[in-house]
Amino acid sequence: MSYLIATGRRQTARACKSLTALSAVTPASPPHAACLPLFSSPAPPTRYLHQTAIRRDTTATGTAPRTHYDIFPATLPAGPPPRGHFPIDVRALRREFLQLQAQAHPDLHPAKDKVRAQAMSALINEAYKTLANPLLRAQYLLGLRGINPAEDERARVDSPELLMTVMEVHEEIQEATREEDLHAANEANEQRIRESEDVLEKAFREDDMEAAVEESIRMRYWVNIRESIQNWEPGKVASVQH
Repeated sequence: MSYLIATGRRQTARACKSLTALSAVTPASPPHAACLPLFSSPAPPTRYLHQTAIRRDTTATGTAPRTHYDIFPATLPAGPPPRGHFPIDVRALRREFLQLQAQAHPDLHPAKDKVRAQAMSALINEAYKTLANPLLRAQYLLGLRGINPAEDERARVDSPELLMTVMEVHEEIQEATREEDLHAANEANEQRIRESEDVLEKAFREDDMEAAVEESIRMRYWVNIRESIQNWEPGKVASVQH
């Protein structure tokens, strides 16, 4: 019994120490926040997540690098690729995100802990935005490997076929007069995104960073098209950013 109590005290002290370290974390701003390296040492905001962090902290040194993936242990238990998968169940991710945000809400914490709760809430939000967006997710994973795809974009985007497809979709968006006019274009583009995710899955699993960079650039075009379709309004000039 005394052993269990001592163990519990050590785990509680460890969780409190991690929560204190979190107060120094400042979430980055887009568009390149997804390319930041590992977190300092964020501690999830609930007892369940504290225990999960302790269970996953199993490296030889007793400390493990923390990533956006560790914020969502229920949805992403395997972590980032190559152990985990690149495609993500975004609906499941959102459910866990909403649960964590509700638990981390500053109003649920005493006054002395509100600043840390606000930092945790911002961190959860940043992690969700990054992982829910396939482009930001790819850039983030490349960033964990010290790669910034923006540095090579102009030299690598040299596919006439890619640029022709983007121009054709742009014209289709410009000529649309009703939302229904864009259904086919949207479906085709969502298929491109799924195919791009499959390519990135293979690239990260095989540690082929050259292929991952090239596909992340393609993904950028498809995600920009998705956003242009989602933001389409009658009479509004559409713009597909290159």
